[in-house]
Amino acid sequence: MKFRLIAILLAMTCVFAACNDNPATGKRHKRSGSLLTPVSSGNPYEVMVVADDSVWNGYAGKALQTILDKPLRGLPQDEPQFHKSHITEKHYDNITNLFRNIFRIEIGKQYTQAKMVVEKDVHSTPQLIMTLHAPNQVEASIYITEHTKDIESLITSEEINREANDLYFKHNIKFAKAVKEMFGCEFYIPVDLKKMKVGDNFIWASDDGLSSIQNICIYSLPYVSEKMFTKKPYIALRDTIMKRNIPGAHEGMWMQTNPNFVWTRNISVNGQYAMEARGLWEMRNDAMGGPFVSHSRIDKKNGKIIVVEGFVFAPEKMKRTMIRRLEAALYTLETEEE
Repeated sequence: MKFRLIAILLAMTCVFAACNDNPATGKRHKRSGSLLTPVSSGNPYEVMVVADDSVWNGYAGKALQTILDKPLRGLPQDEPQFHKSHITEKHYDNITNLFRNIFRIEIGKQYTQAKMVVEKDVHSTPQLIMTLHAPNQVEASIYITEHTKDIESLITSEEINREANDLYFKHNIKFAKAVKEMFGCEFYIPVDLKKMKVGDNFIWASDDGLSSIQNICIYSLPYVSEKMFTKKPYIALRDTIMKRNIPGAHEGMWMQTNPNFVWTRNISVNGQYAMEARGLWEMRNDAMGGPFVSHSRIDKKNGKIIVVEGFVFAPEKMKRTMIRRLEAALYTLETEEE
């Protein structure tokens, strides 16, 4: 199967030096690692910060911690968008340098200005190393604050690319075949989402877990107007589709959107326009609910809108990792035209 790198939603300005791979372009470039590079340690969305204690507890460290601790939007409870850890430079060795996401802060008079260097797969694979050089903590903190979105985008894009590319090699083949036959699209989801329901222009897959349930669905709608890519029409259409296809345990129960907790934005996937929506769903007349994230894409060839969505039900559990995993799968969608 051909290896492809997903074009991530997050447009990044070219502010970092020595960047081997720009995740916003969707183009695969040669990386610095070799075939013998060891597998990186750590979990998705974990960042290890390498900095002296004075830096970690000072202006620069606090600025970076603000980014890492920022809650991920669209979850029912506050969860940081990244998990962080900290070590000093003297503990950065042949074991700790295998971590998957590393952010180094180096302060010294030899640096004339704040500058970020980005490297990939240096000591392990996959790996992202961000090194900020600055003459003092004030300039370092200013740089971090001014480039908050770029730092968030770089880490998030890298993690999404890793998960999405893995799905090209290992995915639910039965689901992919059903999607191809019904929608003419390529769409790959994790293999553990084995339980599948096929409806009218609607396919739903679930892992049917005991304590938590991860779900992905895909459906299509006739393209009528660009207003379909705005918040209120999107919610109305989603509620209509979900009421028809995802009923509850008893009559009078069905999935619906909580309109008070929905956020939408325009993004780019594989160079094509898409609308991202994330927020909370709930089961009408039942005590069920959780987070969801979706992409609405235009299928120009067939005059349709293709919507792919991941949603989670995991009471009393943290949900960031689960929803992020499903979100990565959304980036594998390729319409018939693409």
